[in-house]
Amino acid sequence: MSDSLIQDFLPAIPLPALLIDQTERIIAANPEAQTFLGQQITGRHFATILRQPPVIETIEKVLRDRTPRRTRHLSNDGVQETTYDVFCRYIPGIGAVQGGAVLVSFQDVTHLEQASQMRRDFVANVSHELRTPLTALIGFIETLRGAARDDPAARERFLSIMADESNRMNRLVGDLLSLNRVESEERVRPREKIDLSAQLADTLTSLRPLAEAAGVNLALNAPEEPVYVTGDTDQLRQVFTNLVENAIKYGGSGGKVDVVLTSSERDPAIRAAAARVQIIDKGPGIDPVHLPRLTERFYRADNHRSRELGGTGLGLAIVKHIINRHRGRLRVESEVGQGAVFTVILPA
Repeated sequence: MSDSLIQDFLPAIPLPALLIDQTERIIAANPEAQTFLGQQITGRHFATILRQPPVIETIEKVLRDRTPRRTRHLSNDGVQETTYDVFCRYIPGIGAVQGGAVLVSFQDVTHLEQASQMRRDFVANVSHELRTPLTALIGFIETLRGAARDDPAARERFLSIMADESNRMNRLVGDLLSLNRVESEERVRPREKIDLSAQLADTLTSLRPLAEAAGVNLALNAPEEPVYVTGDTDQLRQVFTNLVENAIKYGGSGGKVDVVLTSSERDPAIRAAAARVQIIDKGPGIDPVHLPRLTERFYRADNHRSRELGGTGLGLAIVKHIINRHRGRLRVESEVGQGAVFTVILPA
């Protein structure tokens, strides 16, 4: 194969690709490879460019025995760790004295690695969240079978704790099922027209007993005329129930939670007609360092307090996916000691 033909076919490969001949030098590289590895790499020894022992060893083996091989190239693009699958294939009759060369191509699989890591983290988190109440249940069961068997007061106390732990596991399983459901539906946009004013009023009515028990006053500020959005009634009820319930539990020390509904012909956040719902509390607020991660699964700004209040760490992740399905936006503003404002923006 002539040098001119090599220069023609390499750019046709849509992945970073280069040729290394028996002199162990790079004899050609396509534009993608030059962007990835550097512009002045042709003519240089491949080990000075790639530098990673597994990649160097794989290329050397293919040069020797001409057997196709695959390995991994780990790098950093300045923002995150990156992972590439490296494919090495021998091509005879090219390179120095026509001795053959290795075609090395790089496929970016960073997104697959990240997804795999997310799955591993998710399984680890679920296992941890379930193991804690399970351990408590097993311990109390053993106690009730032994020393507390004939102690009515201890038995009643332990059974009450066991009921709480069982309910905690039930909430976690329920939230996991809910998260799975909203994720599976996220690409399908809802089509039902909903009166948001009426739905918010119903949500606050259902949560009023919880608010009264916490000494919190709930107030709805909404236009007199209906405000319509396109949405899923049950899912939006879940969003506002979760957000208002959180405001009562975590921001209720301020004694008041305001829910404010407004609408506009062109909301700057989505550049279209939209409705905004703000859930405002006067509580202790959230350290801004936590705000970017609040909607991550199992992330808690106050881990101990969340567990005490029965939180599963999945509520805001569910909220985020539901709002994404509605092509809306969720914004969180807060400072320590200044309360918090959760804003839901929904297209009309």
